[in-house]
Amino acid sequence: MRPDLSGIDPLQLNLATRLSVGDMLTRSAFQFPDRTAVADGAEEISYAGLDAAAEAFGRGLLDAGLQRQQPVAFLLGNSWRFVATFFGCAKAGLVALPVNLMLPADDVAWILGDSGARAVVADPAFVPILEQVLPDLPQVTTVVVTGEAPASVAGRPVLRWDDVAADPTPLQVVVEDRDTLHCLYTSGTTARPKGVLTSHLAVHVAALSNALQVGHRHGHEFSVAPIVLPLFHTTALDTLLLPVLLTGGTAILPGGFEPRSYLDVVESRRATHLLLLPMMWAAVLATPGLDERDLSSVRLCMYAMAPMPQERIGQIAAAFPGADVLLGSGQTECVPATVLQWPAHQDTKSGSWGPAVVTVDTRIMGPAGDLLPRGETGEIVYRGPHAMSGYWNNPAANTAAFAHGWFHSGDVGHLDEEAVVWFTDRVKDMVKTGGENVSSVEVERVLLSFPEITEAAVIGVPDDQWGEAVTAVVVAADRAADPADLAQRLTAFCREHLAGFQVPKRIEVLAGLPKTATGKIQKHELRARFRG
Repeated sequence: MRPDLSGIDPLQLNLATRLSVGDMLTRSAFQFPDRTAVADGAEEISYAGLDAAAEAFGRGLLDAGLQRQQPVAFLLGNSWRFVATFFGCAKAGLVALPVNLMLPADDVAWILGDSGARAVVADPAFVPILEQVLPDLPQVTTVVVTGEAPASVAGRPVLRWDDVAADPTPLQVVVEDRDTLHCLYTSGTTARPKGVLTSHLAVHVAALSNALQVGHRHGHEFSVAPIVLPLFHTTALDTLLLPVLLTGGTAILPGGFEPRSYLDVVESRRATHLLLLPMMWAAVLATPGLDERDLSSVRLCMYAMAPMPQERIGQIAAAFPGADVLLGSGQTECVPATVLQWPAHQDTKSGSWGPAVVTVDTRIMGPAGDLLPRGETGEIVYRGPHAMSGYWNNPAANTAAFAHGWFHSGDVGHLDEEAVVWFTDRVKDMVKTGGENVSSVEVERVLLSFPEITEAAVIGVPDDQWGEAVTAVVVAADRAADPADLAQRLTAFCREHLAGFQVPKRIEVLAGLPKTATGKIQKHELRARFRG
């Protein structure tokens, strides 16, 4: 059965019925116009101000000649203008394409070329990169710069952000639920980055799911969340920022991470929801005077990207006694969080990923496409609205990603009797040694429980005898420690806590590990370094 809608203007019908991320901000602005939406350093912008700026910027992009569903690349740091630019694209039916600011110019150029972006919005600090890459990218015709801007960049006239966002007249254009909201390029740890296309529907449903599961409250007891991870990444953008703005909370953008000033923000702003990488949590716990601070407002302490030793989880719980300490997991291709620990599992199953969130079906699949029973190990697969629409310009990868009617994560694990997900390893990170499969994550957990180690990565290195030799690369807490002595004692520790085939046959001590902008260890760099 379908209604006869022939007498209704398509735009009016779309406005009345759609699920658009741009409308998310409009609703919050109507309900909480004077409440601070984003605190950007000393500058605060209300919901009404942010919504008006987003409407105006979206209109300005369309007036500059951009067409529906064309990508708009961002070279923007964390700021309220990043947020307004993102929502402006959402409202205008354009595709937001935040670029990883840690990438070298060559990769930035490749992404701009691969995506076909005609417009770039940049902070002044990134103008030199544009000067370097734009001469080889003739399709980029529109350059917008925040703050003080030169008259031109690589021969293109420059528009000032404030001038583009000059007309706050409400923007009304068709935006379909399945239109692409953003294109986020993966980190490209094994090849060129892949552009992940994600719809308004996927991101909106994920925001609702995250808000429900982490306890964001819509009303007077709103959430306050400091965000120090980069907004160009799905974790900060989709998992942290959007659920806060959906529910009328306040997002704090401190402009970087320094543990003492971060705690100042948490304390002074009465923050409720925190998410940090494991090394950031270690720095917070080591801050002098931590036990003298009033941190009673914090309701949730989350961590992501890497495992943490149980001892550190307990220390966080002690420092923030009113908060649950939970691990959130997900990936760019399936808007995080896809699985999330429950508070009830904080003590009993803190080493797990937790069960599936309310809007995602999570199962384990065998190599032939069969769903495996609980307790059996296989690939973790997802089904539900969080899944990406597909990769850009990569049909072969799309075919593999959606085989058998599920999204394939590339992660290995199993479900227990409560359907809690236990992660074993990335498929590509499993070490095959002497006929045995070794989980790098399991070995890393043991290494990180050694008190003299702050970071660890386990890789497989080609070996004539074993096929691959389990190799550990670690960072010592004491930078003056003797590497050979530390490696010897660490090997003995591993022999006490691991099976013989899991014990690293080689341990290297480095001053630091190569990481992405969001703290993920780049194991491909370590493999290349130690392959010989």
